[in-house]
Amino acid sequence: MDVIDISIIALYVLLTLFIGIWVSKKASKGLESYFLGGNNIKWYYLGLSNGSGMFDISGTAWMVGILFLYGVKSFMFMWLWPVWNQIFVMMFLAVWIRRSNIMTGSEWILTRFGDGRAGRASHIIVAIFAIVSVVGFIAYFFEGIGKFLTIILPWNIPLEFGDVLLLTSEQSYALIIIFLTTLYTIKGGMFSVVATEVLQYVIMVIAGILVAGYTFFAISDVEINAIISEEWRNVFFGNELGGIWSDKFQAFNDLIDSEGYKMFGAFIGMTLFKGFFASIAGPVPSYDFQRILSTRTVKEAAYMSGFTNLVLYIPRYLLIAGIVVIALVVLGPSMSTNPELAGGDLEVILPKVINFHVPVGIKGLLLAGLLAAFMSTFSAFVNSGPAYIVNDIYKKYFKPNASNKHYIKASHIASFFVVGLGVFMGFFAESINSLTLWITSALYGGYVAANFLKWVWWRFNGWGYFWGMVAGLLIATLQFILDQNKANIMEGDFLFDVANMHAIYLFPIIFGFSLLGSYLGTYFTQPTEMPVLKSFYKEVKPWGWWKPVHTELTNEDPTFKKNSDFWMDMMNCVIGIIWQSSMILLPIYLVIRDYPKTLVACIVFIITSIILKYTWLNKVQKIPN
Repeated sequence: MDVIDISIIALYVLLTLFIGIWVSKKASKGLESYFLGGNNIKWYYLGLSNGSGMFDISGTAWMVGILFLYGVKSFMFMWLWPVWNQIFVMMFLAVWIRRSNIMTGSEWILTRFGDGRAGRASHIIVAIFAIVSVVGFIAYFFEGIGKFLTIILPWNIPLEFGDVLLLTSEQSYALIIIFLTTLYTIKGGMFSVVATEVLQYVIMVIAGILVAGYTFFAISDVEINAIISEEWRNVFFGNELGGIWSDKFQAFNDLIDSEGYKMFGAFIGMTLFKGFFASIAGPVPSYDFQRILSTRTVKEAAYMSGFTNLVLYIPRYLLIAGIVVIALVVLGPSMSTNPELAGGDLEVILPKVINFHVPVGIKGLLLAGLLAAFMSTFSAFVNSGPAYIVNDIYKKYFKPNASNKHYIKASHIASFFVVGLGVFMGFFAESINSLTLWITSALYGGYVAANFLKWVWWRFNGWGYFWGMVAGLLIATLQFILDQNKANIMEGDFLFDVANMHAIYLFPIIFGFSLLGSYLGTYFTQPTEMPVLKSFYKEVKPWGWWKPVHTELTNEDPTFKKNSDFWMDMMNCVIGIIWQSSMILLPIYLVIRDYPKTLVACIVFIITSIILKYTWLNKVQKIPN
């Protein structure tokens, strides 16, 4: 590590702390000021902040690995999440969510199901989901950032007391970075998070441009073409993956065969099925949800979500593609003969490239960028989690009439509690790995069906929501238990086949049981009160099956019109997915020097942008403030 690189990193950390603490005085006016920035932050700052929060280290390392192995087609692997839920948010969900004028995702549930027993049951399960998710993510951040920094930084800094090792070097690094990030996040709330994330976004963009630019000077077209095949460059696919690597890299073809994605056509079909319902379900109650609620107006919520898509992918994939090109040329030949690396440990590519194959200066900016990626994602989670503890549990059920000063102090305490619990779990990351995976897979597995129905079906009520999530949770938990015990199941048994099935192919089963739980919970209980439904439908204006509610409203006001934009919204989502994909493919093709495909991606981006200007942007501009 050169002194120039160290100086760049130190300057970045000091600047982040200064900005975060400097703007923190704005966060002391109340909970809305603390968690939502008082709905006074401009939409483009929130868009940059949201994009920065999605630019995380672990995700970047994973994307580097899959782009290296699978080539250009690898961008479709992100449909597992699915990344184009941001497109659905941009096209219509941001507007629906922001119209509610509330503070958190679980508080939003009360506007849909009311504040009775059914509404509170659904409200509590979402609040618990949000808090547990944040704690689990902090535990993984603790484990991940420590390992990353010990690989990158040259100093070994364990904490010892005599002969007793209190903290490993990994844990020491993690505690230092988490402490610094928590300091400005807790003090300044949303204002500090957004201000620092805008700075962090700028650092990450500079790092991406410099790394991609460096590959053009350091690596020739001939060197790239000697490694990657035409199939590696090809975005189209058949039913099966095959021949991505040439014979001299057969170890990589063997690795592809062993990872469970060989039937690529079926895999993509299932990701599309899951992605559609998961995207309409809307964003999970996390930092993305908070950014939407923080916007000043409904119109700006749509602008912010669209801007997030626009600013995120091109700089991120300039960085990812640049790292991959260096890895292909410098590490590819040796990796194909290294049993450990060819066996699937591809996440080491990112730190290996940074350590040994990036020049002085660029290395410092790249490390500052990746550190910024961690700090922005971490601070976003730390800001979103305590909102559910203070606003949705403490204020609602324990102390509803306290002063703003009291709630701000409670928010500070809740933030320290969430971070402390996450760090505590991080110390035992290996022993809690199974538990955390169970929490995330089960809760997310049960989330989709109930949250899809809440938008589109008037009869769906709070108990249906509660039991739909519980049913999905139970089935996802059984699947996880089978997966953890598959070594004890006899081969050829039905349970063995289920345990070894890729999780994406089990999604229809989890989704089906969750739908069943949602329907039965709704059918055997009373509908949500009509005044609640009328208020929600009139305010949010979703499309779907709302005829009885619409009839009631038109009887009161004959001029009331229902939302008839379903087909337009769906068309915009299809165009938006193509638009988003072009922003991923454009930097990849540019960095691997495939200029004809770069031109095609650029043309697709321009055409889809023009179409969305008329089909989406013009419609958003007509929304009243």
